[in-house]
Amino acid sequence: MVSAAARRAGMVMFSYDDVWSHRARIVIEEKDITVDIEEVDPNNKPEDLLDLNPYGSIPTLVDRDLVLYDSRVIVEYLDERFPHPPMMPVDPVSRARTRLALYRIENDWYKLIRDIESKDVKKAFESRKILQESIISSTEVFSVKPFFLSDEFTLVDATIAPIFWRLEKYGIELDSKAKPVLDYMDRMFAREGFKASLTEAEQEMR
Repeated sequence: MVSAAARRAGMVMFSYDDVWSHRARIVIEEKDITVDIEEVDPNNKPEDLLDLNPYGSIPTLVDRDLVLYDSRVIVEYLDERFPHPPMMPVDPVSRARTRLALYRIENDWYKLIRDIESKDVKKAFESRKILQESIISSTEVFSVKPFFLSDEFTLVDATIAPIFWRLEKYGIELDSKAKPVLDYMDRMFAREGFKASLTEAEQEMR
């Protein structure tokens, strides 16, 4: 059975107010891509989504007959499908380094986000502390370039920004010792693409 979403012309993305969906929405706005964003209640997922995605995970992107349901796959697909402005380096060595940075952020920080947002209070507390310490220890990296180790906005920035936007929500504070991180946050949050990516719920997080 073909779902209503799959029958639509253009692109549809099932989204929620989490870092994974936010990451994809940032890329969509930075590239000015026309996408029908459907906000989803993760506790009451629509049949369309469940028909399209065997995992029922969010975000899920539908581009006619193509269905993608991993945020990393989605943002890389969008970058290749809509190459301007590019959000991955052109040369293989730099692309490999960018992919490694994406892997590390997902493996080190995004996994902590799952624990922080879990109902396990002890695990959330421990993960919050680990994330705070990890960000502070990375301060020097954010002082090297205007973007994350780059002169241009990349998929890495689109991946980091949703986490930094939620630091207050997670109860994580950064002091003056982390000024390069705070300056980086100000630059990211001031971007028109970032501001346009925010849902109403996300706007209220800060």
